[in-house]
Amino acid sequence: MANSDNNRRKFMATTLQSVGLTALGGLLWSGYCDEAKASPLVLRPPGALQEDDFLKACIKCGLCAEACVNRESNKNRDGTQRDGTLKMAKGGDHKLIGTPYFIPTDVPCYMCDDIPCVPVCPSGALDMKSLLNEKEELDINRAKMGLAVVHKESCVAFWGLQCDACYRACPLLDEAITLEYQKNERTGKHAFLLPVVHSNVCTGCGLCEKACITEKPAIFVLPREHSMGKAGDHYVKGWDKKDQQRVGDRKADEIETHNERSDQAPSDYLNREIEY
Repeated sequence: MANSDNNRRKFMATTLQSVGLTALGGLLWSGYCDEAKASPLVLRPPGALQEDDFLKACIKCGLCAEACVNRESNKNRDGTQRDGTLKMAKGGDHKLIGTPYFIPTDVPCYMCDDIPCVPVCPSGALDMKSLLNEKEELDINRAKMGLAVVHKESCVAFWGLQCDACYRACPLLDEAITLEYQKNERTGKHAFLLPVVHSNVCTGCGLCEKACITEKPAIFVLPREHSMGKAGDHYVKGWDKKDQQRVGDRKADEIETHNERSDQAPSDYLNREIEY
């Protein structure tokens, strides 16, 4: 009888332990999956492939982050080493664990001429060829880490206050960010000097975001796939011969703009609050 009771207790204890371990494993796995899928709004190093391709190619070795923090120019004025731009994602960062990224408000990319983080990449996740200029030299100005976006409602320059912090911080001065003059109709005496970001030049370094004077930066960098629209091949700038290269050899009579709404009569969707 005593042996039977002991066996029953052991069985119950073993069962409870198994249930507990299973539950713990499930929590850990769900946490990992959450980290793996979280936040597509992540900024990668210069030359990074498109996000899906980057995640497949990156072997999480950390060599890019090491090259970034150990670069010769990464020193404070007193000679001490400062934090590197690139971080390696860890649990709780809401980014795929072990992959390199940077946060401009912490440490932006300082646009190193020799781009030390890229040549050390052994897997091709950071594509050195994409950063070569016509002379086959590394050119950080060709980087497309992201695109700066201005939130007009919180940018004090749009209020009429004089501020050009982002413009002055930009390493591609008067190219990636220009100041647009507008008359202040409210006062009739003053002018607006409004920051305008040019997507064909902006590298996404984040120096503008770091320099912004507002409590929460009114200019911030987002990955290009989340900060840019796409006109499509059926729209061409007729006045720009170079734009024809974007659509290739497609002819006007071959362009199809038919969509789901085209199958409906106007009365099917107008004035009925029907989404399409």
